[in-house]
Amino acid sequence: MKTSEIREKLHDYISVADEKKVKAIYTIVQADINEEYDPWHDKEFISELEERSTEYKTGKVKGVAWEDVKKKLLKSSRKRK
Repeated sequence: MKTSEIREKLHDYISVADEKKVKAIYTIVQADINEEYDPWHDKEFISELEERSTEYKTGKVKGVAWEDVKKKLLKSSRKRK
């Protein structure tokens, strides 16, 4: 089962579960929920940033202007309506 499917099933379950079960689930994940993620202390995140920066600076990867991205997203969202 895909993670997205598991999330959906958990969401559906929690929305109708009785109070005792919701509290039990929360107790299990409470530490993760309350933990603040600081990407600047994440070695994998920093490594990925450095790699992408190097690829851009060396010309291996061409960047895309924000205005171009925004136009494409707006155009795409209009098509869906």
